[in-house]
Parts: sequence; structure tokens; C-alpha cells
Amino acid sequence: MATTGIKICLQLQFKFCILEILSLQQLLSLHISTMREMKATDPLHSPTEPSEGKEKLRLKQEVGLISSVSLIAGTMIGSGIFMSPEWVLHHMGNPASSLLIWAACGLLAMFGALSYAELGTIIKESGGEYIYILRIFGSFPAFIFAYTSVILVRPAGLAAVCLSFAEYSIAPFYPGCSSPQVAVKCTAAACILILAIINSLNVRLATSVMNIFTAAKLLALLVIVVGGLVLLAKGQTQNFQNGFQGTTAGIGAVGVAFYQGLWSYDGWNNLNYVTEELKKPEVTLPRALMIAIPLVTCLYLLVNVSYLAAMTPSELLSSGAVAVTWGDKVLGSWAWLISLSVALSTFGSSNGTFFSGGRVCYIAAREGHMPDILSMAHVRRLTPSPALLFTSLMSLIMIISGSFTSIVNFFSFMAWLFYGMTISGLLYLKIKKPELPRSYKVPIIIPIIVLMAAVYLVLAPIIDQPQIEILYIVLFIFSGIIFYFPLVHFKYHPRFLQRVTLHLQLLLEVAPTTRDAN
Repeated sequence: MATTGIKICLQLQFKFCILEILSLQQLLSLHISTMREMKATDPLHSPTEPSEGKEKLRLKQEVGLISSVSLIAGTMIGSGIFMSPEWVLHHMGNPASSLLIWAACGLLAMFGALSYAELGTIIKESGGEYIYILRIFGSFPAFIFAYTSVILVRPAGLAAVCLSFAEYSIAPFYPGCSSPQVAVKCTAAACILILAIINSLNVRLATSVMNIFTAAKLLALLVIVVGGLVLLAKGQTQNFQNGFQGTTAGIGAVGVAFYQGLWSYDGWNNLNYVTEELKKPEVTLPRALMIAIPLVTCLYLLVNVSYLAAMTPSELLSSGAVAVTWGDKVLGSWAWLISLSVALSTFGSSNGTFFSGGRVCYIAAREGHMPDILSMAHVRRLTPSPALLFTSLMSLIMIISGSFTSIVNFFSFMAWLFYGMTISGLLYLKIKKPELPRSYKVPIIIPIIVLMAAVYLVLAPIIDQPQIEILYIVLFIFSGIIFYFPLVHFKYHPRFLQRVTLHLQLLLEVAPTTRDAN
């Protein structure tokens, strides 16, 4: 009798649980349908918000001018300036031409950023290239970008920077020998998990971490700059004599040198990924770009001069870690400070890449190009935690295998392909829709120069030095067609995905968000 009573109670409890889940499913379906009704009807502006009496959930606008400059400079100054100089010199053949490449990369990054600033004042939504391609060219090109960027490009870039952080962090524990790969990969994985926690907890905490590490890495670069100026004052200028002798003339080699240099400048567009979280974006966006990028360019040039003042070109080319070799020659027993500085620099850059990269996934999901769960934000912390966790997962997968140099070339090819598409969209708006309101305008010659550079950077390595990896990249891009037509174009949504969304929403305590219509 008692057993029968227990069974009846358990059956009743089970039925109540089923009813509760069904009611939550209906609630979730209502959330998802409401979210999809909010998709843009005007291709360049956000739709009108639903009933004003309801409370809206959106990300906080907590990123000011200082944090914006820190986001740009902090992301740009990562592992590149400590690892890429030898590769730029390798492909160019001499110090003077390599310095010209570094200056040209800074100028190109500045032109690209100014072009993006105008786009950011026309389309005031987060998402960077994704949202601009979506509003200008439509759904299919935007999906291809999101598919490629969210699954492959962003996680690969983050994995490369975290591997650099791990390499420099554990190097002091293995003097005189290379660090074990297991230790390197475990440290890189720990770095990604820490960044996931920081960025999921609070936007202000993430920006504070960026500010602190940006100040630390700028101080480290100043030490290298001052050390180089002291060496030049002592007359160590022999490496700059006959500086253009042996310059490489091949278009492919110059393109690959640009890839390595531009990797160090990558991050110039990161502020456009978080436009909705900026305070007064129409003012903050262009101002932050005009402060951060010239600052970083000047520092990079001075740091490269310092490297060449301390080392001969052959020493620089044979160095596995340029900054560490510089520290050994200039700082002596204090050389460990350089390893610490590089670790701080790469961690700060990883944080900036993580902060902006998670927003791409979040915005793509909000527009219906990724699972709905990725477009939701934590109900109390107001951070896009599902998107951040997904980015973490993909980056952890990338860490399992990967070479720094191959990732850089692969990343740069993909990035400049979509940069060129985005800049062509700006030219279209300037020519066909000049009446659109914008608080900042860039001279049309600047986006034309950036577009020409993007075409060169995409085609030059293919024409001069074709590689099978490029074919794999193109095939991966077009594989997105398999997912686009059933899931996005024909809007086929399997019921099991809705159940998964329901349980993840309850587990992660997240809810759908609205756009910032300001």
C-alpha cells in the first residue's frame, strides 16, 4: 500500500514537472517568436521596439573613451610585436624595407579604422563586419561571414594569442630547453577559461582588466624603446647602413610580409564589434581610433628600431623569441622582465579579442544566423554569456592543434577578404546613399586605398605562391551554403533544438535581448 502511494506521488510529481516544462517551452517559443519579429525591416536601421511599457533586456553602455582606447590598443599590442618582426624581416630581406612595411601596415590600419568609423556612425549596431555586410549586402553574405568568423577565424586567432601567452609564461620554468607542448596547451586552455569567467561576470570587470593590462604592456614597450634609444645614442647604428640592400621584390613575399605585420595591428576594428555598449558612440568611436592607432604605430616603429639596434639581422632572424633575445643582450640579469611583459601583453590582447569576438557570435545569433541561445544575455549580469562560452569552446578545440605562423597567414587571408567586402559596402553607401545621416565622414579616397590594399593582400599570395591551404579555406567558406538554405532561408528549426534551447536557458539563466535603437 505504501509502495503504491509512493508510486502515485512520483507519477503526480512527474506530471507536474512535465506541465512546468511545457509551460516554459511555450514561454520560450513566445520569446523566440518575439525576437524573430524584431529582425530588421529597414536594411540600415534597427526596427522599432515592441511595446514601450515592457521592460527590455539589453547590454549595458559602459565602455567610455579610456576603455575604448584600451580595447583597441590593448588588443593590437599582443604577441605580434614580440614574434612577427623576424618574419617581416625574413620576407623583406633587409631592415629598412621591413621598417617601411611596419609603417605601411600602421597607415593601412588607420585608413581602415577611419572607414569603419563612418560605418559605425551610419549603422549604430554591434557586430562589426557582420552587421555592416548584413545591412548592406543582405543575409547570405552575412551568414557566410558569421559562419566563417564564429566557427573558425575568431577562435583560431584567440587560440594563437593564448598559445603565445602560454609559451612566454612557462618559458622561465624550462631554461635552456623548449617548453613541453602539453604544459603550453594546458596553460593556454586555462587562460581561455579565466577570460571566459571574467567576461561573463561583468562588462566593467572585463574593461578594467583591459585598462590595467594595456598600461602594463605600454610600460613594457617603453622599456624596449628607451633601451633602443640608449643604444642608438651610443652609436650602434651599423645595422641601418645600406638598409635597402637585398630588398625582396616579389609581390607574394611582400604580401606575406604584410600578413605578418598586419597581424600585429589586428584589433584596429574591434571597437565596431561593441558599438551598442559605447557611451556616445558617434563621438567615442572616431576619437578612440584617432588616439589608439597612431600611438600603437609609433610604438611599433620605435620597438623595431630598438630590436635592430641591439641585434644584427642574422641574430634577429635566428631568434625564436625576438623580445627575449633583446632582453638577454640589453637587460642582462633583468631579462626575465621581458618574458613577464610579453605574458602580460598577450593576456591583455586575448582579453580584448575575447571581449569583441564573443559579440560577433551574439549579434549573429540575434539576427537568426546562429542558434537562438547565443543571442541571449544573463538576466542579472547583462553579459552575452552563452556566446562567450561558445567562443571559449571553439578556441579550446583550436588549441589542440595549430602553428603560430600558419594561423597568422590563414587568419590574415580570411580577415582581409571580409575587410574588402565591408569597405566596398561603405563605398556603395557613399555613392548611392549619401543622404543617410552620419556624424563623421571620411574622404572617399581613403576607403578606395583600403579596398585596393585588401584586393592585393588576398590575390598576391595566391598568384605568386599558391598553396593548397587556400583551397581548403575557400571550400570551408562555401560549405556554409549547406547550412544557410535549410536553417536560415527556409527557416527549418527542429523541435529538439527548441528543447535544448529551453534547458540551456534555464541552466545559464539567460533571456532574449533587444537592440539598442539609439
